[in-house]
Amino acid sequence: MPSASVLVVDDHPILREGIAQLVNREPDLRTVAEAGSVDEAIRALALQPVDLAVVDLSLQGRSGIELLKSMRTRFPATRAVVVSMHDENLYAERALRAGARGYVMKQEAPRKIVAALREVRAGNLYVSDGLRARLLERAVSDVPAPSSSPLSALTDRELEVLRLIGSGLKSGEIARTLNRSVNTVEAHRANIKRKLGLASATELARFAFAALEAAAAAD
Repeated sequence: MPSASVLVVDDHPILREGIAQLVNREPDLRTVAEAGSVDEAIRALALQPVDLAVVDLSLQGRSGIELLKSMRTRFPATRAVVVSMHDENLYAERALRAGARGYVMKQEAPRKIVAALREVRAGNLYVSDGLRARLLERAVSDVPAPSSSPLSALTDRELEVLRLIGSGLKSGEIARTLNRSVNTVEAHRANIKRKLGLASATELARFAFAALEAAAAAD
């Protein structure tokens, strides 16, 4: 079987290069393209379709979740594995619903990234044993699993808006980044405050910044 072509998407050049080198050490995998943003990844896929993609969720501008959704519709033959610093309890199911076929925490051993790529190439899902058990339980009981994180109440778009608020962007900048109207962004902000029990824009900004700092500390 010929080696599988891989696109690596991460906005940290050093991490991106590290994953690319990890892939290239394997006889059945080869990195053929790299990208640091959603737009770069889409351009790369349009120029050269690939078998597999390693996708980080925290990208500059639009998020990896948005990239996964775009890949699912525009490049369905490319199977994506998310390699992220974000806790799988909150983000893994969002990523799978968006189109990912695997989810690996960056803190895991590098061999798990390789194992995930091979498993996904074979047509299977790759998730941790704990997440697999929760998904099976959910399928059997048809009861939503509780989440300890208040962020679980947010939609994918609201979570993305929260991340951009934490990065210091104002509503107009967020609107341009997401290609949405300012009114739409303001509506998202209002929903986020309501769901998180935040009383003001200042509290929202502080919460968003703290959430971003916590994610960066886990990287």
